[in-house]
Amino acid sequence: MSASRPGGPGDEVLGVRPVRVERPETVEEAAEALRRAHAEGLTVVPRGNGTRLHWGGVPRSCDVLLDTRSLDRVVEHAAGDLVVTVEAGVPLARLAEVLSPAGQQLALDSPVEATVGGALATASAGPRRLLYGTPRDLLIGVTVVRADGAIVKSGGKVVKNVAGYDLGKLYTGSFGTLGLIVRASFRLHPVPAQHAYVTVSGREPLKAVLALLHSPLVPSAIELDGDASGSEVVALFEGSAAQARAAEAVRLLGGDARVGEEPAWWGAYPEGEVLVELRAKPSELPDVLSVGGVRVRGSAGSGVWFLAVPASEAAELVVRLRARWTAIVRHAPVALHDELDLWGPSSTLALTRRVKDQFDPGHRLSPGRFIGGV
Repeated sequence: MSASRPGGPGDEVLGVRPVRVERPETVEEAAEALRRAHAEGLTVVPRGNGTRLHWGGVPRSCDVLLDTRSLDRVVEHAAGDLVVTVEAGVPLARLAEVLSPAGQQLALDSPVEATVGGALATASAGPRRLLYGTPRDLLIGVTVVRADGAIVKSGGKVVKNVAGYDLGKLYTGSFGTLGLIVRASFRLHPVPAQHAYVTVSGREPLKAVLALLHSPLVPSAIELDGDASGSEVVALFEGSAAQARAAEAVRLLGGDARVGEEPAWWGAYPEGEVLVELRAKPSELPDVLSVGGVRVRGSAGSGVWFLAVPASEAAELVVRLRARWTAIVRHAPVALHDELDLWGPSSTLALTRRVKDQFDPGHRLSPGRFIGGV
């Protein structure tokens, strides 16, 4: 049986304190914890390292906080197949250490010290999403415990697997509302032999971004940090020819372009009371930067931006952003949640609710955490 204790200070999920905390050490213990909660009619909210627990909506109820950090085993590393299977509580940083001796990596450079399960539940990725993709792209198999305690699997442990529906993509980004992710298999990549950063600063970052995107240099990431007054664009090159491609990028960009070190802001979210994730085409970068009064940081190559917004201006600004783009409020003071409508309008809300009804009929898993209060 998993370790159990009463909920206390530090266990709150956006101010909601659980009645008890369960910390299973095996998949079977996690399933048993959910079976007990199901039989008792209790609500359950999963937690890994808690680095993004402040993302998403306030749970309507949290009877049981299910702590996955003891599900921390690397189940199998098939180095010859470039595949790894791990439990959900394994921190991404520790997984990197395990894979490093084989010269391999899971290319999810999360900005925070997330666990595997947390990265999947929030579908979060870092700067290198441009080349390697997001958790959905790297996930090839997943084991999930349903609300009733049943253990289900989707996908497999090989890259080319076409058996059945790919439910792993459905669970990824669902904020724990459809099931508890307990185990996952990922496609790996070799650790690059070299890496090099090219930086260019100025008031016209779009020229640099488009030049890099349309070149044959294939950067792993193109990140931007700035605001309406000016910005810095940094491209990451990896592989055996990284230094040569970086030198070519400097010639391509001209001006003050230079090869340098990884910037201090690389992969970190901009700091502010409200964090908004904005999806816009890379070509719309000037319009994003002209929003005014906010710090913008994110993937200039894939058009995923994070905006740090003062709480006093968030409501009006989010309305303006949503008139043109997709904007999700990733975190904000709880008092502003209703006013901001964290997720915004969704054309798939009806479908999302039907899926929730199918996977969690009693609405016991992370109730209120996802789109439309699902």
